[in-house]
Amino acid sequence: MPSDLELPPRLPSPSPVGEAEERTSSPSASSAASEDARPILLRATPQAGGGGGGSSRRRRNANESSLRPLPSQTRRSQSFGREVSHAAAETYLLTRLAITLLRYLGLGYRWITKFLALVCYATLLMPGFVQVGYFYFFSSQVRRSIVYGDRPRNRLDLYLPLNVDSLRPVVVFITGGAWIIGYKAWGSLLGRRLAEKGIIVACLDYRNFPQGTISDMVEDVSEGISFVCKNAECYGCDPNRIYLMGQSAGAHIAACTILNQTIKESGEKESITWSISQIKAYFGISGGYNMLELVDHFHRRGLYRSLFLSIMEGEQSLWQFSPEILVQDPSIKHVVALMPPIILFHGTSDKSIPSNSSEKFVHTLKDVGAKANFVMYDGKTHTDLFLQDPLRGGRDELLEDIIKAIYAGDEVECANLALTPLPRRLVPEFMLKLAHKISPF
Repeated sequence: MPSDLELPPRLPSPSPVGEAEERTSSPSASSAASEDARPILLRATPQAGGGGGGSSRRRRNANESSLRPLPSQTRRSQSFGREVSHAAAETYLLTRLAITLLRYLGLGYRWITKFLALVCYATLLMPGFVQVGYFYFFSSQVRRSIVYGDRPRNRLDLYLPLNVDSLRPVVVFITGGAWIIGYKAWGSLLGRRLAEKGIIVACLDYRNFPQGTISDMVEDVSEGISFVCKNAECYGCDPNRIYLMGQSAGAHIAACTILNQTIKESGEKESITWSISQIKAYFGISGGYNMLELVDHFHRRGLYRSLFLSIMEGEQSLWQFSPEILVQDPSIKHVVALMPPIILFHGTSDKSIPSNSSEKFVHTLKDVGAKANFVMYDGKTHTDLFLQDPLRGGRDELLEDIIKAIYAGDEVECANLALTPLPRRLVPEFMLKLAHKISPF
């Protein structure tokens, strides 16, 4: 591992104990979502850059009549009506998008075999998914579908620690999903685990293909980051400890967003709604950063070339959405140093995106003056780090490394974390091993 930007020593081992949604941007949907956007920490006068943006957003998403108290029976009736309306709209939208996607995929055997493997994989992990799903839908620690923008799927989920009596670090998480099936709830397991360690997690939704292309995804993620930066204190987040994290395709989108924002800030006439200096560090998990090198690899894996190029807006645009290539452009080399510290995590047995994608990107970043490091996990696959290991319970290398980086230098917090119990197992070991073998990723 490179020496500059080293992770702090591993935390002491704690004592083990037992223990599809896509919304339209109609006024009713925005009004419903705004009900969940209540502040966590109540303040008489928000700090500058804190609650002001949040109140403005809430005013835009709720008219005056929706803010007046309503009888409980009326509220229940309206809530039920909204849910039925949303379900119908989402079913229609997902069906239309699925048909469009099938036109791109055709009847190729690669994606069909991958899909069948995915069904078997998900079935094996279902005991864990059911428990995580219960937490997601019924836990008071989860604020679902907070509106952060006016476009479809501009929603985020917020995962809160049990005790939010002081400002906590926040991780803005961008989920993966091959740029096609990403959804904010995919980050619920990560959100739960980090919330147990006193870290707030904001999982962003963004437009997937074919609803949007890579430019739309970057635009959505940038707006979501802006929302978190502006409203951090309203939700109990420390505005000086905001971290960005992405996994798989989400890692690529997040890296593109960081680079795009850095370039914007270097321009004299660019208007910005958040600053790259507000991001304390970026964590990329199992991501790809050179699309020119990966396009043929993805084709062999079932993400066909024609489909991938449509997502990336054509072959001529691949370099624009390849952070590894873009940072070497002489015209922007002088602004790369403005980027936050970057730590990339990857498993050496990852077949979906080879681990050398992260390694090469770090070397390139360091060559142009950026602060970067990578951590490799021997024998780990694309999904081991993000799913199987957290479902296994006990110690989780990736989670520990991320927590160490967030709490670096905070001896009191590290000492408190050493006393917290390890999470319990959610899936039997034999099912996890089978899932590891048949994983389509």
